[in-house]
Amino acid sequence: QLQASGGGLVQAGGSLRLSCAASERIFNINSMGWYRQAPGKQRELVARIIRGGSTNYADSAKGRFTISRDNAQDTVYLQMNSLKPEDTAVYYCNAAVIGTNYWGQGTQVTVSS
Repeated sequence: QLQASGGGLVQAGGSLRLSCAASERIFNINSMGWYRQAPGKQRELVARIIRGGSTNYADSAKGRFTISRDNAQDTVYLQMNSLKPEDTAVYYCNAAVIGTNYWGQGTQVTVSS
């Protein structure tokens, strides 16, 4: 129900913009966000935007990544600047509704040194 796009291969210091759109309208979304999972590691929160517009960022993302949302389209974006090799992971978008979570299929981000 969530379609993520925008991943790819980029050199360190470069930028990527991830997009995630809902294929069907999702009602009563509490938050939309991005998580990532690197090989051998647990999935972790990167950034989240909550109903009303407040945002949360992982410490590793602060100052480099910006999350935004188009409420009318149930679309969330993640602008990633100054990318580092340690940002390499599969990025998943998420929409949280009371009682359930929707996940996108994941998009690979690879940052070369």
